[in-house]
Amino acid sequence: MRAAIGVTALVILLAASIPATAQNYAAESLDRWFRLEWTAGGDAKGPQLSGYVYNTTNRRATRMRLAIDGLDPDGHVMAHTETWVLGSVPPSNRAYFETRVPPAAAYRVAVLRFDWVEDDGGLFRRW
Repeated sequence: MRAAIGVTALVILLAASIPATAQNYAAESLDRWFRLEWTAGGDAKGPQLSGYVYNTTNRRATRMRLAIDGLDPDGHVMAHTETWVLGSVPPSNRAYFETRVPPAAAYRVAVLRFDWVEDDGGLFRRW
C-alpha cells in the first residue's frame, strides 16, 4: 500500500513539474508576430478562403490553427469555422492555407493557436 501511495505521489510531482507547451495569447499580441492575407472565392462546391500566414519572427510556428468568422452585412458573426495551416510557418516566411467556409457577406480571420519550435540543424524542438 505504501508503495502505491509513493508511486502516485511521484507521478503527481512529475506531472506538475512538466511545463505545458500550449500557450494562450491575446489576439492583439499576435499581430506583432503574424500577418494574414486572404481572399474569398468559390466554385460549384461553395465559398472558400485561401491565403497566407506571414511569420515576422525568427522562430518557426507549427500546428497553427486559424479561426474564421463569417460576418453579416452589419458585421455580426453569423458563422464560425476553424482550419489548420498545413505544415509549419517558417521564420521570416509564409505558409499557405485554404478552406471551405459558409456563405457570408465578409470574413474575419485570426490565429487561434500554434506552437513555437526551434530550428536545430533540420530538427525541431518544441518550446
